[in-house]
Amino acid sequence: MLNRSFIIALTVGAVSVIGVAGCSSPNPYGNAYGSADTRTIQQVYYGTIIKTEPVTIDSSEGSNAIGTIAGAAIGGILGSKIGGGTGSDIAAIGGGLLGGYAGSEAAGELGKRNGVNLTIRLEDGQIISIVQEVNPNMMFQVGEEVQVNVDGNTARVVPR
Repeated sequence: MLNRSFIIALTVGAVSVIGVAGCSSPNPYGNAYGSADTRTIQQVYYGTIIKTEPVTIDSSEGSNAIGTIAGAAIGGILGSKIGGGTGSDIAAIGGGLLGGYAGSEAAGELGKRNGVNLTIRLEDGQIISIVQEVNPNMMFQVGEEVQVNVDGNTARVVPR
């Protein structure tokens, strides 16, 4: 039978890994840049917000994978301690499957963030839409003038 402290330590470790994975996304706002963003040329456009819409940004597939693996490992270990012989093997497989599903769901929930879909009329009349994570210090309003920084297929909106 598994030692109770070992089970608790294993569970806490898995939850910690899931939590860190869910919080490791880069800052999507204009006030923080990753090293890959430095020394790159970005196109700059100016426009006016014409619509804001709250959205939920789901976690990345990477954090779900970590949760799935951690959950499956815990479920498999716990399941293997049930019964003996073939019954123990079946319980380990079932525990791994259930643990993997539970871990994936937990990681997905931890990785969800509040976002905003900004619809912007650029100065040339073109209308674009960009989704980015909500920053409580940078709440956009309809009619607000903004700067749109575009680098390839990615963009960020900042106040003008």
